Amino acid sequence: MKNRGVLYMITAVLFFALMNIMVKYIPRMGAVEIVFFRSLVSLVMSYVMIRQLGISVWGNNKKWLIIRGIAGSVGLLMFFVTIKEIPLGSAIAIQYLSPIFTSILGIFIVRERVYPIQWLFFAMAFAGVVAIQGFDERVGPVYAAVGVLGALAAGLAYNSIRKLKSSDNPMVIIFYFPLITLPVTGIYLFWTWITPNLFELTMLLGIGVVTQIAQYFLTKAYQADDLSKISSVQYIGIIFALFFGFVLFGETYSLNSGIGIVLILLGVVLNVGFKNRVARKATESV
Repeated sequence: MKNRGVLYMITAVLFFALMNIMVKYIPRMGAVEIVFFRSLVSLVMSYVMIRQLGISVWGNNKKWLIIRGIAGSVGLLMFFVTIKEIPLGSAIAIQYLSPIFTSILGIFIVRERVYPIQWLFFAMAFAGVVAIQGFDERVGPVYAAVGVLGALAAGLAYNSIRKLKSSDNPMVIIFYFPLITLPVTGIYLFWTWITPNLFELTMLLGIGVVTQIAQYFLTKAYQADDLSKISSVQYIGIIFALFFGFVLFGETYSLNSGIGIVLILLGVVLNVGFKNRVARKATESV
C-alpha cells in the first residue's frame, strides 16, 4: 500500500490524542510521574512481546537504539517542562517544530532529500498550529530554548527509528525508550512522589497501554516511508485534540481555529501528495 506509513502515523496520532485526554483527567499527578508510569507499562509490555517473538531484547544496532532511547527521553521530558512552565498553547506550538527538525536532520542522518516546495508545506502546517494555539510573547528565552531543544531531540529520535529500519524490530526500538527513561524519572520521583488513588492509578496504567500502541504505530510509520512525508502527518494531532476537546469537554473555538485546521490539512495533504508523485515518477523511470 502506497500510503501505509501515513495510515500508521494517523493511527499513532489518534492514540496520542487519547493519551492526552487521559492525562487531562488526572490533574493532580505530576508530569514526571505520568512519564514514569507510562514507561513502566511500556517496558513490561515490550519485554513480554519481544519474548513472544523469540528475539533478543537488546537488539542489533545498539548505538542507534541507545541514541533513540536518550533522544526520546530528553525530548519528552523537555516537552513536559515547557507544559508546566509556559502557556500550554506556546508549549504545543514549539513542540510542533519537531516534524521540521525531523526532515532537516534526515538530510544528514538518513540521506533523504527534502524538496524546496516541501518547506512551504511545512510552513503552512506550522502556521496552522500557531493560528490555533497562538504563541505567548511573554515566554522567556530560557523556556523557549528548552522547548526548541525538546523538539530537536524528538526529531533525532524519529531519525533514529528510520536508521533502525533494516536492523531492528519495532518492539525492540520501543523497549529502549522506557529502559532509559525509567531510571531518570525514578530518581526524580524519590523526592516528588504522589501516591495515586484508584482512579488515578487506572488512568496512569491506561496511559501506558494507549501510549504503547501509539509508539508502535509511530515506529512502524517512520520505518515504512520517507521522513519528510510521514513527519508532516503529525500536525493532524492538533485537529484530533480540538475534536475531543469539543466532544468531551465542551470547549469552543474561534475563527482562527478554523483557519488553522484548513492550513494544517492543506500543508499535510499537499506534502503527502507531492511525495507520492515524486515516488511514482521515480518508479516509472526505472
